[in-house]
Order: sequence, then C-alpha cells, then structure tokens
Amino acid sequence: MSLTLRTISREQHLAYIQSLPAASHMQVPAWADVKAEWRSENLGWFDDRTGEMVGAGLVLYRQLPKIKRYLAYLPEGPVINWFAPNLTEWLDPMLAHLKQQGAFSVKMGPPVIIRRWEAASIKKGIQDPDVKRLRDIEADFIEPRAFEVADKLRRMGWQQGEDGGAGFGDVQPRYVYQVPLANRSLEDVHKGFNQLWRRNIKKAEKAGVEVVQGGYHDLEEWQRLYEITAVRDHFRPRPLSYFQRMWTALNTEDPNRMRLYFARHDGVNLSAATMLVVGGHVWYSYGASDNIGREVRPSNAMQWRMLRDAYALGATVYDLRGISDSLDETDHLFGLIQFKVGTGGQAAEYLGEWDFPLNKLLHKALDIYMSRR
Repeated sequence: MSLTLRTISREQHLAYIQSLPAASHMQVPAWADVKAEWRSENLGWFDDRTGEMVGAGLVLYRQLPKIKRYLAYLPEGPVINWFAPNLTEWLDPMLAHLKQQGAFSVKMGPPVIIRRWEAASIKKGIQDPDVKRLRDIEADFIEPRAFEVADKLRRMGWQQGEDGGAGFGDVQPRYVYQVPLANRSLEDVHKGFNQLWRRNIKKAEKAGVEVVQGGYHDLEEWQRLYEITAVRDHFRPRPLSYFQRMWTALNTEDPNRMRLYFARHDGVNLSAATMLVVGGHVWYSYGASDNIGREVRPSNAMQWRMLRDAYALGATVYDLRGISDSLDETDHLFGLIQFKVGTGGQAAEYLGEWDFPLNKLLHKALDIYMSRR
C-alpha cells in the first residue's frame, strides 16, 4: 500500500476515531485541549489508491527552553496498523514531517499489547518467594507480532530507554490492569472477583453506600478528596483547573467522554473517580478517597458501579490503568496491583514508549535534563 501523510482537521480526525472499535483517550483531538501547554497537530495517513484515511495521530509539541525546537510526542499513538508489513512506509513520512515542524526528537507509544497474565497466575506468582516481577511469571498470552514490531522499530533506529537507548523513560504506564467484558455476562464478571472483593461489595451495599454520578459543578468536591489522597500517598496533585479543562474539552467533543463518580455514605462523599470512554474502551482514570469511612468499602462499591456502567455502554474492556510490575509485598506500589488483581481481570504489558532522536545532540541534552528532574 502506498501512503500519503498530511495534516488533517480536528473534524476529520474525530470522524476517523469514531469509525474505530476503540482508541486511546490520549489520541482523540480534544486531548490537545487538555494538554493546553503543548502545541498540537492532527495527522492523517491516506491510502493513495482509494484516497481513504487509514490512520491518524495526535502530536503534542513541547518547546525546548530558549530555542525554537520541539519534542514531538504521540501519547499511546499513532493510531495506525502496527502489524502492517511495511511499517517504515507509515513511520518514515511521519518522522520527515515532524522534522520539518522543528522537532529534534519524537516519542511515541505504540498501542500494542505484548503479553497478558490472568489474575490466577499473578496470585500464584505473589505467593512464590522466587517471583519478584510480573516478567518472572509465564505469560498466559503472548502476541508474537508485537515482537516483530519491536524488531522493526529497532532496525529503523527507534530506541527504548530500558534497552540502553537514550530514552526519557516511559511517560505512560507500560503495565496496565484490564477487565475484559466482551462475550461475558455481568454475572461472569462478578464471579471473576475474588472473595474479598465480593464480600466488600456486599458490605458496602448492606451499609447503604450509594454511588452517584457528578457533573462539572462537583469537580470542587472531587478535588477535595483528591488532595486528601495526594497527602496520604505522597504525590503532587494536579490543580482543579486541570480537571475542569479536561471535563470541558472531552465532553464538548463527546458528551459521554468523561464521567465523574462519588461513593457516599450518610450523605458524605468518601471516594470519587473519573472515567473516560472512547468507543468500546473504558478507563478508570483518576481515583480519590477520604481517610474516613473505609470500613464501609466505598471504593469497591464505586468500581462495581463503574464496571456495570461500562458494560451497559457496550464496552469490551474496563481498563484500571497503570500498575507497577513489582510483585514484592514490601514495594509501596504493591497494594495497587493487589487491589486490581481482585477484579479477576488481566495484567497487560504494552510495547512501551519509543524515542527517535532527529537531532542527537539536543536529544541527549534533554535526556540529561529529564534524568536530573
């Protein structure tokens, strides 16, 4: 197939995304409005024979301090046929175009899953003292074509940080936790939960925990819970304005793109979460909870409601987003994987993010700067 790459309008980009079964929420045109501090561009790949659009990408450009050169970033993209035999014909025109736009380095995240592990395998791994990481467990599913993609990218000159290349490290999580919903009944999904999850859902029901959806005006209450979480879990919270911008941008593009949930008990909000929807892919995006009321299990009740809503929307996957690949119980991120494994889903490993230095000197300078931050 002979391809042409060119800048497209947001409308063309959105129409293409809407024609697909799913795509990353970071590859919808409105994501550019969420990341307002970056310049953005919408790219389209066209089949020369038919003139039809066959791929799209949202590029975010970040300017280097003091000089007019950019880092070009395609988070969880571009949305192309990654298993095409002629991958160079897709990526070379993109590199040429980005170089023309003043990019000194390109970073992308192929939305290609390489391995999957079932919850049962992970539980076994956690109990085995010799197992320290997900990779130490034999995967239940391996995608051989993903290894071919990695191979082609290396041969083209793309680099990955972990492999000794000069990468800035992954910005997006490489390991995620997903609950598959396609061809399963809700009863099957509920049965897939471990005993603790099922018990906690029941406990919340008995205690009268109610899960409600909120709107834009509830984002201040969301922020209150989120900042409590940030103090407890030692991370720097995003400002309220970020979530307000996210809500406005995403829901203007599609009124069902972003949702907000609260789990409350006796009229007090105890936990909250944001949910994102693109086609058949639904993400639990941000979570927050108070330090009080944990005994009534608001988070389990809220996840179960969000999962049911995702199912009602016709989702094929409910994505709990990032996990660490560490299975060491002393690791501070271990609780996260333990909580998510309780849903009975699968851990998935993506191909990770890849860098292409268009200007090796500037790329190296940024690499050093990023590693010192």
